[in-house]
Amino acid sequence: MILLAALDGRPLALSNSLPSAARPGFAEIYSFYGHPDGWGSGIAATLMTQTLRHLRDDGYTHAHLWTLRDTPQSRRFYLKSGFTESGAVGTHDFGDGNPLNQVEYERAC
Repeated sequence: MILLAALDGRPLALSNSLPSAARPGFAEIYSFYGHPDGWGSGIAATLMTQTLRHLRDDGYTHAHLWTLRDTPQSRRFYLKSGFTESGAVGTHDFGDGNPLNQVEYERAC
């Protein structure tokens, strides 16, 4: 499921979620991005609320996501959104041969 949030007709945030391949019964938020022009506007919080509502409506009780370890702003946002660290860590190579450290977050929908 892809959701796009706009403010004054301008798209500023996007979420993409699917059934989790790694955690049966969970949904995974594969991507959640907000344009800097929307930071502080509340659009990302609204989008996260709607993303979780859609997942709940689709029958999911839990969701998880991975974020880069070294992105404190993203990590604060997920905590503020009710996610907690699961304790799982990993790396992901985005195609440039330089794997980046990630941490997993989870929460009930």
